Amino acid sequence: MKHNKLKSVKQNMVETLELPKDLMYGDSIVTITGRREVLIENYKGILEYTGEYIKIQTKNAKLTVYGKKLSIEYYTNEDMKVVGFVKSIEYEA
Repeated sequence: MKHNKLKSVKQNMVETLELPKDLMYGDSIVTITGRREVLIENYKGILEYTGEYIKIQTKNAKLTVYGKKLSIEYYTNEDMKVVGFVKSIEYEA
């Protein structure tokens, strides 16, 4: 119960002060450019990597990019760029 109240207080502060939600909650930002590029910011790690799918751990979920000829063009501690023919993106808790 105490955790829910703390979460509610933080949520109210973020909304009242109009703070960036991605920074305050540690959420990932996924930017899709057409069907050829996906930029993922604030990820935790790469779980699986093939030419058909790339599974990534974020703070709150697992994110999988499905497609053909997928590759990671670059990655840093903060972001990564996936290129290839993107078919879909799926989140799982």
